[in-house]
Amino acid sequence: MNPFRSPDNDLPLSHALILKAALLTIGYIEEHGPIGLTPTKALKRYFVTWAAEAFDWPAYTVEDLYAVNKVLNEHDFPPLVILHEVLLSAKLARHFKGTLRLTDLARKLQSEPARLWMLLTTHLLFVIDHSPYTRSDEPLFGNWDIFLNVINFEAQVIVTEERLCSVLYGGEEEDIRRRDFKLTASLYVHVLRPLCWAGLLNEHRTGTGFSRRDFYTKTSLWAAALKLETDRHLHPATRH
Repeated sequence: MNPFRSPDNDLPLSHALILKAALLTIGYIEEHGPIGLTPTKALKRYFVTWAAEAFDWPAYTVEDLYAVNKVLNEHDFPPLVILHEVLLSAKLARHFKGTLRLTDLARKLQSEPARLWMLLTTHLLFVIDHSPYTRSDEPLFGNWDIFLNVINFEAQVIVTEERLCSVLYGGEEEDIRRRDFKLTASLYVHVLRPLCWAGLLNEHRTGTGFSRRDFYTKTSLWAAALKLETDRHLHPATRH
């Protein structure tokens, strides 16, 4: 499936965290040269420290990260781990002689943010495997055609993880919220988090601990960038 509209359109990309982080990383390499890699091919601490501050990623700010880590390695900053993987997968960067280096494609798309966003998002959603970031060995059943069209309809105003799980897999929302943590966590890691990081969804959290609830709304980028079968079933939101 190709759910995207033409990348030539002016897209409202202000919510696209993955694009902001990629452009900052490309700019860093252009200014400072290739980024050093550890023997395990992780990005070295000096860049992780810089990225944590420069990206200013919601829920992964410098304050959040140093609250649980004395020093920052790449695996301590999940958005950077996934960005690293996306850059390699999309052939925007490569490993060479112990460093991460830009490709000509990255330099070309640096000045074409809509096309760069589409390439990053294609790999973030449809190519890289998010399974290593879950605590479950069970796969998430479904595909992106189903996920996007269900969210498109259900999130016309606001939707919860439990509501989406109920529609996709059956069961009562309250039972899912109280007992099926693996399912909601898997949907979050495989589907909702990538959509938020791509700038297509906004995540809203209320409460803490077992009282925490997560709500999702579509951003302006969703309608501008996606062309879906369920679009014909949508009605304009009532404004008061």
